[in-house]
Amino acid sequence: MSKMEIMLTLQQKLNDSTNGEGWENGLTKQGKKIDWRRCIYLEAAELVESYPWKHWKNIDAKVDRANIEVELVDIWHFVMSEVLRVNRLNDNLPIVELAIRLEDAIGNIDAQKIEDDYYAEIEAIEELIKKLFCHFELVDFTKSYFELCRKLGLSFERLYQLYIGKNILNIFRQDHGYKEGSYIKVWNGKEDNVVMQEILASNSGITPEELYKRLEEKYSQA
Repeated sequence: MSKMEIMLTLQQKLNDSTNGEGWENGLTKQGKKIDWRRCIYLEAAELVESYPWKHWKNIDAKVDRANIEVELVDIWHFVMSEVLRVNRLNDNLPIVELAIRLEDAIGNIDAQKIEDDYYAEIEAIEELIKKLFCHFELVDFTKSYFELCRKLGLSFERLYQLYIGKNILNIFRQDHGYKEGSYIKVWNGKEDNVVMQEILASNSGITPEELYKRLEEKYSQA
């Protein structure tokens, strides 16, 4: 399996588990409406908040590069979900074929960060939001998303690593009461996202199963 196929497969499983099979028709198993595009633009707004764009507040603040990576990965969850939804309702390609189609379209996806111009980065984020509403086609939008990743300095390899980490964290959250509201998101002063990234950084090649186990260990100490 290619990394693209692995990610699409994991996202399909996560959505099936969280929302119930048939979520592609627009409703969760509880009957709640799903809107992946709204998810994308709200996460994109959070991505913009990683930049010190406010002229009236914290004018000497620095760009939060670590949070930019986290927000791009969160957006990727929702981009894949919308891609999977549109594919199921239209072409209904098997995931392996869908992955090949996306890989062929996006081509080389090495990171090429815009140099020292975070206003240009913000504008690139806003261009993606415009495409979401003005002209959405699943392959083209996925390509535009990876163009944004290039400009913001997130490589495909880094995206893959963080996606796997966040996917396992999302499963962990669901298993520990996230939907019911009993889950604790801050562990000893650190958000669970940060803890997950620290585990990945100090354990090269960690498997999804090992990551889940390490999260359980850290959570039990929270």
